[in-house]
Amino acid sequence: MSTVDQRVLHRKAISIANTYVDPIVVAERELPTPCAEWNLGELLAHMVGQHFGFAQAVREGNAPKSAYRPVPFSPRVWRQSTQELLDAFAGADLEDSALEVELHPTQPLPLPMIIGAQLLDTVVHTWDVARSLGQPFEPGEDLAAAVFAIAQPIPDDERRDQPGAAFGHALPATGSPWQQTLRLLGRDPLVFPIRRPAPVLTPPAIEHTA
Repeated sequence: MSTVDQRVLHRKAISIANTYVDPIVVAERELPTPCAEWNLGELLAHMVGQHFGFAQAVREGNAPKSAYRPVPFSPRVWRQSTQELLDAFAGADLEDSALEVELHPTQPLPLPMIIGAQLLDTVVHTWDVARSLGQPFEPGEDLAAAVFAIAQPIPDDERRDQPGAAFGHALPATGSPWQQTLRLLGRDPLVFPIRRPAPVLTPPAIEHTA
């Protein structure tokens, strides 16, 4: 897969996430999530903070730990954070590197690796959101293949024990590539019953270049 394809896939993943997040009402923010430490509002606050932190790291080549802190969720701040992230990725030179302190505290990483990490976060957390709402979610084959490849080499080490860790310790990796991805990141694909249909997905906006 090309690095450009990862940016295209990331934009698609954000569009799908928007489809699940946009209809959320205030009362649903208290729902439990597959991330045991977070209710839905706290999960969304984590995602918003990650959007802002990744965007700053890519734009500026670095961002302090505080840039990734959770930001209270609202529809407006969600849209602001996703747009900043998409704009930062779209304007990035893929030959560059950046220090993303949540991936490595001191070593700058190639931007394609950082984009891939954010792609994985977006797709897996969209599943978390969907399950919290009692809705099904399974990415298409392109996204599933991409995140499976990204998830496989992630170490299952003590960092997954830290407070606020987004991924739990791996479960036995069985099933489809998507199910294996969830299990590699400590998620049981069968957790949380499906009570509602999935939202109707809208295609992402197509960017036109001169």
